Amino acid sequence: MKPGEIFTKTMPFCWAKLFLGLITVVASILLFAVLMGIAWLFNSGGVGFFMFLIWIIGTSVVHYVVNHYLGYLVKAGHVAVITEAVVAGRVPGNQVSYGKEQVKDRFATSNVYFLLDRLVGGAVKQLQNCFERLGGGLGKLVPGMGALVSVGKMFIGIALGYIDECCLGYTFYKKEQGAFKSAADGVVIYAQNWKKLLKDAAVTTAVVVVSVITVTLVCFLVFGVFARLLGVGEMGALVAFALACFTAFVVKKAFIDSYMMIKMMVSYMQEAPATVITFDLYNSLCGMSARFKELFTKAQSEGTMPNAAASPSSDAPATNDKPVFCGECGAKNKTGTKFCGECGQVIN
Repeated sequence: MKPGEIFTKTMPFCWAKLFLGLITVVASILLFAVLMGIAWLFNSGGVGFFMFLIWIIGTSVVHYVVNHYLGYLVKAGHVAVITEAVVAGRVPGNQVSYGKEQVKDRFATSNVYFLLDRLVGGAVKQLQNCFERLGGGLGKLVPGMGALVSVGKMFIGIALGYIDECCLGYTFYKKEQGAFKSAADGVVIYAQNWKKLLKDAAVTTAVVVVSVITVTLVCFLVFGVFARLLGVGEMGALVAFALACFTAFVVKKAFIDSYMMIKMMVSYMQEAPATVITFDLYNSLCGMSARFKELFTKAQSEGTMPNAAASPSSDAPATNDKPVFCGECGAKNKTGTKFCGECGQVIN
């Protein structure tokens, strides 16, 4: 199925995300009305500023609670349905119930999913930081490289924002494995195919940036007109801008992110089933990311994860075949290995 078709047929999840987002916006508006009413009673600029700070904090808390306890589970159900659509070429009849059952069967409790999502997201972000450190070193040597690295970091940051969902989707694809092992494999598969996936994410990044800016400006214009009509002054402009940002975030999360997530998952799932991990990336990623190391440890505790030094691509028992040696670094590898486990070079 094509991304557009999957997006259209899984629209119930997009509406659910929008509904949760609108709850935060409405709660924010009501909280603002109450706090500004208190400031009006005191008729004090200092009290008004203090109420404004409380409003910002309260809105952030409401947003966190709604998205953490409800939004994550909606996203997980959406990922499960998208995975089924990509792999099987069809969207389940009652997709909401299907997504709910898949999340329940795969993760048992929401806490397991929250932990897995945190570990995968953290691992992906730490891999991004490796690029930042590399770019920082180049910036000292090449004039103007710092600005280029900043643009590149923004691009990768947006693109990688959808990779954690791809890795979680892989846990639904590999149902015969433990969830942590499948998630760890998913991150490794991403690392092995990063060039292809980031190339596919180029258009995704541009669309996300342009869409968010457009939605923010439109929302700011609407809220700004209401603020001017109510005559609330400069504070109204700040509130209008804040509400515009919140609303744009809600729309982005419900529709823009959903579509881009589907595009990235389709691209990822096209590569994942055919990817054979022929050299050891587990040790390398454990050294680059503490979160991935924690994820890897959780996977090993499931009793299904191979040791880091072993080749994760083969489930066959060890043989007594003579080893082969890499012509590039001289490292010893198992018979039949196509890539060196030390340097990654092709073994002839």
